[in-house]
Amino acid sequence: MVLTIGDGAFAYNPVIPSYDASNAYGLPLLVVVFNNRVYKSMNLDHRRFYPDGAAAGTGEWLGTDLRRLPRLANGVANARPELTVERGAGAVAVLDADRAPGPVALTAAAEEAVTRARTSGGAAVGVRRTVHTGAIGHYVSRIAEQGLIGIAFVAGMPNMGYTGAKGAGVATRPLAIAVPARSHATLLLDMATATIVLGRIRQAGANGTPLPEGAAATADGTPTTDPERAVMPLPLGGAKGSGMSLAFELLTSVLVGAPVFAAFHSEDPGGREHRQNALIIALDQAAFGEADAFTEAVDATLATLKGLPPADGAEGVHYPGERSAALGALRGAEGVPVAAKVWRELTERAATFGVPMPEVRG
Repeated sequence: MVLTIGDGAFAYNPVIPSYDASNAYGLPLLVVVFNNRVYKSMNLDHRRFYPDGAAAGTGEWLGTDLRRLPRLANGVANARPELTVERGAGAVAVLDADRAPGPVALTAAAEEAVTRARTSGGAAVGVRRTVHTGAIGHYVSRIAEQGLIGIAFVAGMPNMGYTGAKGAGVATRPLAIAVPARSHATLLLDMATATIVLGRIRQAGANGTPLPEGAAATADGTPTTDPERAVMPLPLGGAKGSGMSLAFELLTSVLVGAPVFAAFHSEDPGGREHRQNALIIALDQAAFGEADAFTEAVDATLATLKGLPPADGAEGVHYPGERSAALGALRGAEGVPVAAKVWRELTERAATFGVPMPEVRG
């Protein structure tokens, strides 16, 4: 069976469950999606009924973004992976993820790093063959919650320009650092090496708004502010962002024996198979000196920053992770708002796998 469908209709119809049925019964199914990222029906309704709503400001037309579809349905992720720890000597280990989803693999790697850091003072765990790691700030935050410093790098498929080269050269590789404090929320730096993320390019295209100068490029690497022509972001700080991205590839993929960059640009078709690698580091500050003195100094540093005079028009001086921590506390107390369509899809998925749904408030 061959189905041709638009991206909006794809998200609004039961195409994803049909993949499960196709896999379960061995039925051949080919779906061709015409992905123009316009989502006009959702766009118009949002603007008509909620002209001052969040979507109007962010360009996020919820429930229609193909990038958020689960990778389990198309076989990219392994739903039943066998995680194995290799070369587990002392403070260093390599975790083979067996194509497990990133949250599964990197959570396990973070726990392994903490365990080893408790006895060694610091530990590094490389992760090989995972997919879609998501927001890596989550994993270093888990390390910080246990009183240690967390650092993480991730390398994926090239989707960003490299300074001086044509086309997509390297990936928008993220870096995250979490440093625990006592009287302040954890400092959490979670950033990528690109000037702008791909999602912002798509949002600008849906809104018909130009992109910032030097933020994105066409397929051949020509900078453009036209979101309809832009297909990839440009590196943060030019050569600096490019260099960071390349360095992260060496510290992750090459280090664990699973290069992505070289394979992607080779003649081997398998080199473009989606995959990601990572490096998770945990540092026990007690190995460097008095642990209590460290957290006191962290609090003093953050308090000093907060005490700086704010710039004209600024609401205050904030450090990385401060506002997200406040929002997290609010969501923890009042619950997380979920769109009705998303909740319905989650409920259907949960029923399929026998997973109980959390309590609904309000």
